[in-house]
Amino acid sequence: MFIDAVKVDVVAGDGGNGKVSFRHEKFIDRGGPDGGDGGNGGDVVFVASRNQNTLAKFRFDKLVKAESGHPGGKQRMHGRSAPALEVAVPVGTVISDQTGRELADLTEDGQRAVIAKGGKGGFGNAHFVSSRRQAPKFAEKGEPGEELQASLELKMIADVGLVGLPNAGKSTLLARLSNARPEIANYPFTTLTPNLGVVDIDTTSLLFADIPGLIEGASEGKGLGHTFLRHVERTAVMLHLIDAYEEDLVGAYQTIRNELAAYDKKLAKRPEIIALNKTEGLDQEMIDDMLARLRKVAGAKAQLFAISGQSGKGLKELLYALKAQTEKTRAAEAAAALKRANQSDADIPVLRLPDDDRSWTIDNTDDGYLVQGTKIEQFVQRTDFENEEAVQRLRDIMRKNGIMHELVRRGIEAGQKISFPSGHSFEY
Repeated sequence: MFIDAVKVDVVAGDGGNGKVSFRHEKFIDRGGPDGGDGGNGGDVVFVASRNQNTLAKFRFDKLVKAESGHPGGKQRMHGRSAPALEVAVPVGTVISDQTGRELADLTEDGQRAVIAKGGKGGFGNAHFVSSRRQAPKFAEKGEPGEELQASLELKMIADVGLVGLPNAGKSTLLARLSNARPEIANYPFTTLTPNLGVVDIDTTSLLFADIPGLIEGASEGKGLGHTFLRHVERTAVMLHLIDAYEEDLVGAYQTIRNELAAYDKKLAKRPEIIALNKTEGLDQEMIDDMLARLRKVAGAKAQLFAISGQSGKGLKELLYALKAQTEKTRAAEAAAALKRANQSDADIPVLRLPDDDRSWTIDNTDDGYLVQGTKIEQFVQRTDFENEEAVQRLRDIMRKNGIMHELVRRGIEAGQKISFPSGHSFEY
């Protein structure tokens, strides 16, 4: 089953808890703290694989979850960190979060992206020994792993995208040119999934994608085409096939062009070659008249060919034109990518404020104050709120960072609650 868009819940592993432990050995009086640290939770890593061609495995299994780190042990034993969970997806998969922000675009075989980071393991009580605190009776909890709902969208990376109305002969042409064996029949919508085929041209080859038939209104969700329009986005050139036996050739051409532009204006600007198909039974005068009508709407610079996917007529000339346009497009894309890579920050005078994950804010609540900040929240997540010594350590950290001073300045009173975005709180 071909599935090219899914939503999955991605959960990285939690860090293991630190251990509270003291040495208990014969002939050793008052053994010191020896609780070990917890292991780190596993990351969730998506890996592009050319051996995958569909996202179907996520259709029913929508939870991608890594293992958690193991807790620390006695005698300073460090808990085992969990391995990263590697998830294979097809080359061309775009991964976005629930807000639509793109997290990764996996366009090459073997390309990897960490989508959710595992939580860090908590320190055991042996870590907190100092001249002031010689027998700490607390340890840190492991940080929770990152969680998000991710959207996976497969956009095939083909050189040539075959587009056209249903029954234009795209599958027949693909079968003739390559080793692909798409289902072929004389009725619309034979193709229900995009088909790929490799076409050899001299010493090189082109990857063709047969995009299921578009109809008027496809960009609004009608028919099958809307589901697969995304697969045209990465093609170097579109091969627009038109059935020579269409009653309205110009209307058939404009229908596809309108749907491409309605879906994404960038698609309408992709390089295009037009092929009038099924011309094996027509005389040259009739073919010339059809091509002249198409040129009036496609423009004087349009590349038009008369071919037959059934008999092979005109295919050699068409393939060389597709090869030349693909090389031209890919070279332009590579030059644009190199230009972006070479553009330094010095060329763009933008004033940036330094990122400081130690910054924090305080807001009033009905029963106290809400403290927010990246770094302080990390300490909150690692604090065992059922252990008074652990909570006291959090107070000390807040005091060193100036948070407690600011709360006093704002007039905090005994018994008021200091809360955090994670839901944890304690009384002042």
